[in-house]
Amino acid sequence: MDIEAIKTQIDSEIQNINSPEELEDFRVRFLGRKGIIAQLTSTIPSLPQEERAAFGQGVNALKNKILSLINEKQKLITARPIQPAVTLCDISMPGIVQDLGHLHPITKVIDEICTIFNRMGFSVVEGPEIETEYNNFTGLNIPLEHPSRDVFDTFYLKLGDRSLLLRSHTSPVQIRVMKSRKAPLAVVVPGRVYRPDAVDASHSFMFHQIEGFMVDENIRFSDLKGVLEALVKAVFGKDIRMRFRPHFFPFTEPSAEVDISCIICKSNQKPDPSSMGAPSDQKRHCSVCGGKGWLEILGSGMIHPNVFKHVGYDFKKYTGFAFGMGIERIAMLKYGIDDIRLFFENDLRFLGQF
Repeated sequence: MDIEAIKTQIDSEIQNINSPEELEDFRVRFLGRKGIIAQLTSTIPSLPQEERAAFGQGVNALKNKILSLINEKQKLITARPIQPAVTLCDISMPGIVQDLGHLHPITKVIDEICTIFNRMGFSVVEGPEIETEYNNFTGLNIPLEHPSRDVFDTFYLKLGDRSLLLRSHTSPVQIRVMKSRKAPLAVVVPGRVYRPDAVDASHSFMFHQIEGFMVDENIRFSDLKGVLEALVKAVFGKDIRMRFRPHFFPFTEPSAEVDISCIICKSNQKPDPSSMGAPSDQKRHCSVCGGKGWLEILGSGMIHPNVFKHVGYDFKKYTGFAFGMGIERIAMLKYGIDDIRLFFENDLRFLGQF
């Protein structure tokens, strides 16, 4: 190889290099392990003895020149302003709008109810969905012979040596809280519960409840009524009327079911004295209340003394009330939904309405 010819070639090529990639290709071709300088060096041992020194000096001079040219070109390329890359997309075209997620209607109702109770001084507590029989039944004064303890009404679990179950209501948290805290208490407990019910328009094997209770000295049934009345008016409107019906729950005494005036036919919201109690045609044909004018929404009552005994409270000193409601029931009434299964089918056409 003629070193002078290579020098001329280098001077020509370096002028046409305009990018870091081209400069790197140039460096590898001349200075790489298999480049031209390496090839020249490998020929030195085959030269006559008297020519080796002069040829080696010429190769070193050529190598130094190449390094100098590379450094100078690199400085020029680095100092040159970067040209914007040619884009292949039309930025004036409308983009693809991303759908924004929002809260599920069940979550919205839970948040709304918890917020209402927060304003009344209640704290929100959550508990485990896998519970003991004691917390789910015994501590709540539910006897062994009660139908709810049957295997047909409760999901029982066998975990090692422990006999557990999927909680059938949120009331076990009442036991947990009263065992770990001293009165006075004002607590609401939202969460999922499980019962082996056949799925239909009004039943599901998994649904949501909110349990609430208050314990202190001199708590009366009138306190329960005041709290629940504030709740239903905040959720359903100020014209809603509320009534209590006697009922039986093992964990409360006295116990009562709570009804509200029908939000569809509104027959009991603004009673007309001239009607003499006769049902209107709208009330008579209402598919929601069935012409009764009332809708059941929750169960309630004064906490049974036996429950206080189980948690170590002095039932002679303390009294309290408790209530529990199904969130799906409240949401169905609030939004006019007629099938509970819609909440769990993940149909965006349905969920996008809320």
